[in-house]
Amino acid sequence: MTRPSRVVVVGDLITDVVAVLAGPLATGSDTPATIQVSGGGQAANTAAWLAALAVPVTLVGAVGDDGAGRDRVAELERVGVDCAVEVHPGATTGTVIVLATGDERTMVTERGANLRLTAGHVERALAAVPDAAHLHLSAYCLLDAASRPAGLAALAVARERGLTTSVDAASAAPLRRVGAAAFLSWVRDVDLLLVNADEAGVLAGGLDPGAQARVLSASARRVVVKRGGAGAVWFDRSATVSVAPSRRVAVVDVTGAGDAFAAGLLAAWLDGATPRAALTRAGDLGALAVSTVGARPAG
Repeated sequence: MTRPSRVVVVGDLITDVVAVLAGPLATGSDTPATIQVSGGGQAANTAAWLAALAVPVTLVGAVGDDGAGRDRVAELERVGVDCAVEVHPGATTGTVIVLATGDERTMVTERGANLRLTAGHVERALAAVPDAAHLHLSAYCLLDAASRPAGLAALAVARERGLTTSVDAASAAPLRRVGAAAFLSWVRDVDLLLVNADEAGVLAGGLDPGAQARVLSASARRVVVKRGGAGAVWFDRSATVSVAPSRRVAVVDVTGAGDAFAAGLLAAWLDGATPRAALTRAGDLGALAVSTVGARPAG
């Protein structure tokens, strides 16, 4: 059996404090919730899901020189992720407070040491993995000016080495702040761009998902628009369109569902799956993610 290609994932490594609310948030008062502290960060989550699929994976990121940073790296190493994580004395490891209610979640973010990820560290980390075949970038790197050079360096080095590339657009609000034109110039000609419905709206306007994907394919070779419970759309420059419905499950917490989706999509696509088969595999993993609390594979 052929060993899967190594994937290098670049981006955020964070502590998630997830509060699954029992009801609407009672502003100024108390709201009962189930609270869990665990590893998070878009890039780290995707790496963990890839490892769960037995895909060789290296995470490139940054943490503070603190207990949280050591814990975040150790838990990833335990599940089989190779960590090329830079430790920054004097910085704190990033933290996200996630307020989850049904099929929605709101995040309050302190990016911490993630903002200190440097182009030099990314370049050295990529040089240390000669077996890498694909680079997956969390767009959070691009959406903050401090870490943007690292994200751009990751894409540039990947292109120079002939790696395939993918970018997850990350989050609608920061995309809106940097602007669609700037973001699309940074990711021009990536092999695969992943966006959810809100991000697609920011980047391509209020069109239907198929039309949004078609517009975005002017910048990326292939585009996947994630639509949550409505499934996902794949569009590439050869005008191939594939639509896959999502599997219906009881939603517990949607935190990290998009990261699991990305891992399932990449694992299938890099293994030669058709677009529809890749979307189905991605949807299955996303459904698994929303069935439990937290952003990582259970166990």
